[in-house]
Amino acid sequence: MTAKLSIQNLSFTYADGAQALRQINMDIQANELFVLFGPSRAGKTTLLRLLNRLADLLEGTERTGEVLINGRDIYAPNVDVTQLRRRVGMVFAVPTPLPGSIYSNLAYSLQMAGIRDHHTIAERVERSLRQAALWDEVKDRLQDSAFALSGGQKQRMCLARSLALEPEIILLDNPTSGLDPISTAMVEDSLFQLKQQYTIIMVPHSVQQASRVADRAAFLLNGELVEVGSQQQLFMHPHDKRTEDYVTGRFG
Repeated sequence: MTAKLSIQNLSFTYADGAQALRQINMDIQANELFVLFGPSRAGKTTLLRLLNRLADLLEGTERTGEVLINGRDIYAPNVDVTQLRRRVGMVFAVPTPLPGSIYSNLAYSLQMAGIRDHHTIAERVERSLRQAALWDEVKDRLQDSAFALSGGQKQRMCLARSLALEPEIILLDNPTSGLDPISTAMVEDSLFQLKQQYTIIMVPHSVQQASRVADRAAFLLNGELVEVGSQQQLFMHPHDKRTEDYVTGRFG
């Protein structure tokens, strides 16, 4: 079975010579909730940014290796990067609403993608807000400023904004880092529903969150992939002592 996303011999070096990733190899299957975890400076966010070519925006960097989606290299010369980023959506740690209403935040991304039909836009806005478990909270105030939302609501709106473009893969970079436990639980509940339709790759807030949400996970340390495994194997019976030391709190 062809992996939804295959990372092959991927290395990445920043302009200052710091090597962020070394020879990463892993496959991620469709409809998985796959978690990348490890201490700071492990390379987790760098890896996420390579999966939809956001790292292209950094000057002076060097990448080797391949990233394949459905068997096709996203770094091939003929790839439309704008289209790629619609297929591989990303939600960041700090939610970034656009100026304007809740509705316009979602409609704008659709309009930028070339969708002009108002009925289609309205349908997509409602569906994506439902998928992000936000519709019931905002359906009567879609014209209110997006900045009036709570932190947890802003994060779910940013998730909905990504979902409105109907991506194949969703990248989540620490999406609950600034949220209270109730909002965190709501985001996590949304993810369990979303993985029925999407492939989700997430950098979690903590080891505890990683163990709660992951179908499978990868432990990274100093830019190296230590091991990949199922939730039960990696957090209960890790093969590598470095993984065991990290998940049991001996360091990190």
